[in-house]
Amino acid sequence: MRQFIAARGGGRLGRCRCLRYLHRLGFVHKRLKKRLLQADEPRRAACVEEYAALLAEAEASGAKICFAAEAHFRADGDVRGKWVRKGHPALVESTSPRRGEQVRYYSAVCLETGEVAYRELADTSSSATSAAFLGQLRANQAGPLIVIWDNGPAHGGDAVRAYLATPDNALRTVRLPAYSPDFNADEAIWGWARDEVTANACLGTGAKVQEKMTHFLDGLKGRTTEVQSRCWTKLQALAGTPKPRVIATIAEGTHVGFSCASV
Repeated sequence: MRQFIAARGGGRLGRCRCLRYLHRLGFVHKRLKKRLLQADEPRRAACVEEYAALLAEAEASGAKICFAAEAHFRADGDVRGKWVRKGHPALVESTSPRRGEQVRYYSAVCLETGEVAYRELADTSSSATSAAFLGQLRANQAGPLIVIWDNGPAHGGDAVRAYLATPDNALRTVRLPAYSPDFNADEAIWGWARDEVTANACLGTGAKVQEKMTHFLDGLKGRTTEVQSRCWTKLQALAGTPKPRVIATIAEGTHVGFSCASV
């Protein structure tokens, strides 16, 4: 802005005055989000229509719709901002743990109920681990089940195809358009975990990350209304699904039918 003013008007403004002008003009400083230019907008529009049809189908058949994804969390954490006194540095102590000190997970969220399921991974995801996670979801849901996830290579392959072909499985998967993480409600679970567990913290070891993540994920059983609100995405907005309100005190006691496991 200082360069713009100097080029247009020939004047020179200090940093503080520039900030005051920006605030007066209605500008605020925000953390950036990526605009994925490779996203296929016609395909995304078609996905919105498909999702609306899935909602109607699920309501008629009693099926449960889940959004699923994977994520990993390093022991060195995610450095972000923090409040410090003016003139003091913003520091986070780090033991510089090796990259192998991390944990990996699958998770799935049902927006209609606020239920969250998760499964820890011993190694990287694959067709076999994805099939195992689908089996976990299937084992803890009596009725039909629809799992929506992205086009990652681990979400296909022989093991997944073999599992989906199991007789009387009553489970099917739906792929989201490429470059559309903003359509996957489960991505919000991982963003939430990074905010509450790993942000500005060096946990040091994979075991400590696992301990903190297990506490966070198990605690979501009592935060179903917040889960529904946080995981409401652009896909639900475009499909016309109303956003749930977050209430101050959650005392629903909703039973979570999914179970937790390790691969």
